[in-house]
Amino acid sequence: MFFGRIAGISDVIGFHGDSVAELKKAFHEAVDHYLETCRKIGKEPQRPSSGKKMFRVAPEVHRILPTIRIVLNRTASFAASIPTRVRILSCHATPRSYASL
Repeated sequence: MFFGRIAGISDVIGFHGDSVAELKKAFHEAVDHYLETCRKIGKEPQRPSSGKKMFRVAPEVHRILPTIRIVLNRTASFAASIPTRVRILSCHATPRSYASL
């Protein structure tokens, strides 16, 4: 049995199937059902964000991004977001908070 859930939105849309083909079919049916339900109740369907965010980074951060990216084996966008993550976490940090970086 395969299970799936639409990611990137707060509404819960689940689906399942006994094979990949059934899972794909159930996915399409679940999305169609969600859209129809939204239409019936007059709600705007949620859409996941593109994930593309533009932000400025300090020149010193920009210089070390390639190194951070390689060391952490992450994307440049993730590496660029680390200073912001650290700033946010430092406001209410616990030793385990930094593990989520």
